[in-house]
Amino acid sequence: MSTGARGWYLVFGKPGRERTARENLERQGFETYLPMLRQRRRRGGRYVVRVEPMFPRYLFVRFDAERDHWGPIRSTLGVSKLVRFGAALARVPDDLVALLRSREDPEGIQDLPAPEFRSGAGVRIVEGPMAGYEGIFQAPSGRDRVTVLLHVCGQYTPVQLPPGHLEPLS
Repeated sequence: MSTGARGWYLVFGKPGRERTARENLERQGFETYLPMLRQRRRRGGRYVVRVEPMFPRYLFVRFDAERDHWGPIRSTLGVSKLVRFGAALARVPDDLVALLRSREDPEGIQDLPAPEFRSGAGVRIVEGPMAGYEGIFQAPSGRDRVTVLLHVCGQYTPVQLPPGHLEPLS
C-alpha cells in the first residue's frame, strides 16, 4: 500500500460483525481502527460490564483512495459498504482518529465518564451490597468516592461509594 496520501475512510459493517470486518480487512493488508468502549449494561436485573464498538456497525480503514486498490473492501466478510457522501468516499479527519486513540487505556478500550450528579439529586445504587437502594447525592468526597445520603432507620445516613455504583433517578 502507498504511504503518500493515505487517509482514514468510514466502513459500514453488517450488524454485530465489526470485529469480523476488522480481522478480514487486516488480513488483506489494510490498516483498520475499531474504537471500543467499556459500558455497564443492565441484563437480567443486574449490571454487567461489556466491551462493545463505540460506533456500532462502523469502523475506520486507512488507504490511499487514488493509488491503492480498495475495491475488495466492499466484498469483505463483515462489510456492507464504504460510506459515501454523493460520489466521494467519507473521509475521516486524522485528528479525530488520533483523539479517539488518545482516550484509550492500555488495552485499547475507552471508558465512559461517570455521570455528573448535582447536590440534592436523587440517585439509585446499582452495584455493591446496597444495590437497589435510593438516596440523595450529597457531594464528591474524594478522588474515587462520592457521598450519598440514605434514609435508614428514620434518619439520613451518609454513605461513601464509587461514582460508578450510581445512576440518576428518572
